[in-house]
Amino acid sequence: MQNQNDFDLIVRSGENIISNPLNPFSLEKKIGDIGIKNGRIAAIQKQILGSKAPIWDAQNLTVLPGVIDSQVHFRDPGHPEKEDFASGSKGAVLGGITAVFDMPNTKPNTSTVETFQAKLKEVSSKSYCDFGLFAGATNDNTSQLIEMEKIQGCCGIKIFMGSSTGDLLVSEDEFLRRVLRTGQKMISVHCEDENRLVQRKQIAIDRADPVAHPEWRDVESAVLASTRIVNLAKEVGRRIHVLHVTTAEEIEFLKQNKEIATIEILPQHLFFSSPDCYQKLGTFVQMNPPIREIRHQQALRKAIQEKVINVVASDHAPHTREEKQKTYPNSPSGLTGVQTILPLMLNFVNEGLLDLFYLSQLMSINPAQLFKAKGKGGIYIGQDADLTIVDMNKTHTIRTEQMATRCGWTPYDGVTVKGWPIATLIRGQFAMERDKVFNPQGKPIQFN
Repeated sequence: MQNQNDFDLIVRSGENIISNPLNPFSLEKKIGDIGIKNGRIAAIQKQILGSKAPIWDAQNLTVLPGVIDSQVHFRDPGHPEKEDFASGSKGAVLGGITAVFDMPNTKPNTSTVETFQAKLKEVSSKSYCDFGLFAGATNDNTSQLIEMEKIQGCCGIKIFMGSSTGDLLVSEDEFLRRVLRTGQKMISVHCEDENRLVQRKQIAIDRADPVAHPEWRDVESAVLASTRIVNLAKEVGRRIHVLHVTTAEEIEFLKQNKEIATIEILPQHLFFSSPDCYQKLGTFVQMNPPIREIRHQQALRKAIQEKVINVVASDHAPHTREEKQKTYPNSPSGLTGVQTILPLMLNFVNEGLLDLFYLSQLMSINPAQLFKAKGKGGIYIGQDADLTIVDMNKTHTIRTEQMATRCGWTPYDGVTVKGWPIATLIRGQFAMERDKVFNPQGKPIQFN
């Protein structure tokens, strides 16, 4: 029997996805109570008795370890008309996300100690969820990267090998080696070959149709870049994380190089395929790397089934409706997704593509472990009480008007999913409960 002062909150009778504290990757499902004290998980029992702490009834609900979206672009600072940290993180907690890792291609870029500290100060009071910030690599900022890594809240370094939104770019081997030799934190890489993109840009200009997007930014541009960065990483001896992998060829190559590279994929590449998506949604599904034909979607789904993938993230990258309505290729690339990633993945669970254990690894445990996020990733005693509570049986139709994003659209408008986030707890406090969002409480995460 517990003392009545032992807990601040008890989450009662949920179907809990529990980690073994000696091995966070070892998971089991236990129906029971989770006791929370001072923002941390203090007890996991079949039933906690004798406490007068408030009780939140999770019966018939599933309690996941706090879900992390490890690739978002909240456009803060510089483009509040698209998004800022308040609107982006509000969407995150509405979607069951307890922490986000934000990318550095802002205005100004987060590529110096000064701009990193300014961004950290700007967003810290706005965020509804906990967060990390990436330091952006350039051809000549290695000394800055070393210093940015030391700042609490820095989750890692981002390399753009091919130009995308913004002007961060490191495309030549000499400079890639230099970045790979810098610092100690995880390096995440956008793999598209810049020289090939430049050579093929005329295809997009001539076609003036988003159906041409995966032809311009073709399979070879992705494979060239992934192969180059993996070989350079091997040469230097630095592990890397390859972002938003889209091609069957890359999956096969990266499967052979798991000792040096981990793999991220996105739900949009599991959900949409070319050319149908472009014919239906046009530039509103234009992103980099592109959504490709169905053989690549099938390869990504097979990789999920074979448990080859390490992380699933959203790559939430909003632009205004007016910008997206520009004639291709003048239209910017990027999709919204932080609020819809978990519902889509829960729906994939209900369809049998993966199970809740693997989902928890992909979206909580693995990102926390890979980026060394202190206190995050897994339900066990002593961890931050970050919990994502979902109803696996709730059917819901996604609507644009439900989205918190400032840009005012979602490519999933009208899509019906089975599985829905009911509550988001961050360090033992409700950030969202049954679609009600509470005051911003997000803090920068400590990355070891």
